[in-house]
Amino acid sequence: MLLTFLRSPALLSLPRPALRAGFLTASGIPTHFSTRPFQNMATGNKDKITDWVNPNDKSGEFKRQQSVFRSFISRDPGAEFPPEKGRYHLYVSYACPWAHRTLITRKLKGLEDIISFSSVHWHLGEKGWRFVTSDEDLPGENTIPDPLHKDFTHLRDIYFSQNPDYTGRFTVPVLFDKQTGRIVSNESAEIIRMFYYEFDDILPEEYKKIDLYPSALRSEIDTSNEWIYNDVNNGVYKSGFATTQEAYEKAVTTLFSSLDKIEAHLSKQASVSPYFFGNTVTEADIRLFTTIIRFDPVYVQHFKCNIRDIRSGFPAIHRWVRGLYWDLPAFRDTTDFEHIKKHYTKSHKQINQFAITPVGPFPDVLPKDEEVKAAQVAK
Repeated sequence: MLLTFLRSPALLSLPRPALRAGFLTASGIPTHFSTRPFQNMATGNKDKITDWVNPNDKSGEFKRQQSVFRSFISRDPGAEFPPEKGRYHLYVSYACPWAHRTLITRKLKGLEDIISFSSVHWHLGEKGWRFVTSDEDLPGENTIPDPLHKDFTHLRDIYFSQNPDYTGRFTVPVLFDKQTGRIVSNESAEIIRMFYYEFDDILPEEYKKIDLYPSALRSEIDTSNEWIYNDVNNGVYKSGFATTQEAYEKAVTTLFSSLDKIEAHLSKQASVSPYFFGNTVTEADIRLFTTIIRFDPVYVQHFKCNIRDIRSGFPAIHRWVRGLYWDLPAFRDTTDFEHIKKHYTKSHKQINQFAITPVGPFPDVLPKDEEVKAAQVAK
């Protein structure tokens, strides 16, 4: 059936935004039909939401599920979801690295007045992500009750409004069409690519010219995306959610081997540019940043990714992530460590039974001109 679909007229007539944003491979196969897991924070399904690995799975390996809603905003004439100011709303969690990438991209591309957003509460419980209540005061811009549905208490309510029999995962981000009352997409990798170009016709020139997926670098970006996603972005989860020693050691060894590879790349790149590829920020920076910024405050202790930390063990990565954080407001202003720390440590009861949040490390991000003692000695 897959081969029949790939040869079908429907595929051959896909709109040019799919090609422009890189949704097709060179062979014409849609990238969103890849067999690898998709990039969304798992939040549960009809099984127990807080069991990140099925207790009956003897492999002990964390397996991320696929995103379900995969429509596209397109500026092509007659598109089902055209780019319009004020039409779309983005539901996120400041804690979630997959949702974080959409916030960064939204700000880099100047979409703040075009696409509204709100954040859920940092806690993820038996019913998944919940909205804050009107009497709660949490940090983070627009950490508010659901602004579109006054009676909705959880993100799952939005999913059930689309399908009362929905049994998938209640994930962030969710890109929602206020006009039709439909979810456009819950796949972060595709949402950020919609943001790259589809709204350019209604953006000021200063934002229209920002190209986060330049054609000259697409091959390198796509290649790096594949292994960095599998080994690093998802690798921290494979390490942290593993329920057997074998699964954990396999994942954490692969993770640190890939971090060494990134360290070597950024060491060479530093002589040319502070960014991962080229002379400007690109998708590669966005996708990696959301994992690295969480690494020392959360993943080292909570996910047992403690062979080395970033600040004392990876000087080039540490320099790169601090450059993005301190020099570009889109990265710093969308990072909220209270949401990040409390979500992981107080939501993951399968890992942290007593929901204790560690005090350190302090500070969450070192200033650009400071180093920890171990790194100072190494110099």
